[in-house]
Amino acid sequence: MVVKQKRWLELAEVKRELAARDWFPATSGNLSIKVSDEPLRFLVTASGKDKRKETNEDFLLADEEGRPAESGHSLKPSAETLLHAYVYQKTNAGCCLHVHTVDNNVISELYAREKQMTFKGQEIIKALGYWEENAEITIPIIENTAHIPDLAAEFAAHLSGDSGAVLIRSHGITVWGRTAFEAKRVLEAYEFLFSWHVKLKAFRPEYV
Repeated sequence: MVVKQKRWLELAEVKRELAARDWFPATSGNLSIKVSDEPLRFLVTASGKDKRKETNEDFLLADEEGRPAESGHSLKPSAETLLHAYVYQKTNAGCCLHVHTVDNNVISELYAREKQMTFKGQEIIKALGYWEENAEITIPIIENTAHIPDLAAEFAAHLSGDSGAVLIRSHGITVWGRTAFEAKRVLEAYEFLFSWHVKLKAFRPEYV
């Protein structure tokens, strides 16, 4: 119970910071944080909640299949909870974040045919762990589908490290990291890159 409460407060702080950025339009997005490995249990945002508000029903405990792990409430986990479950099953990540922003949706449409987007030479790439000069980072883009098991399976094919990110076309970005701090850093870095690229493409198209 002590661990669960600690993780609740940690995830609530992340939610508060992302809400301040207005990254949860129309109740979109979902967040989770791992509570235990054996058995796998993680806190995940409850479906349909306004994530700009804070209540004692913001999160619920989920199991290794993304189902509620506790009774006594009527809360439902977010629709994409299975993606979070795969993150914890296949990596050593401790936190997973998913947000819908205009910039990440635009990028996913612009580069949907390529099924990926590569950024190079931007200083913020260092936040993703790449320190060499003119470093580059590529984020995969997968197709969106309403059938969550299919979406989760395609997403899981890109889970190759303990921190990373995947763009879902016209849907949003999902990132993960070993800690909540790391996951948030990955998310912020990618959103910076998306915003930078969209603006550069609009005002100086010859450079992109």
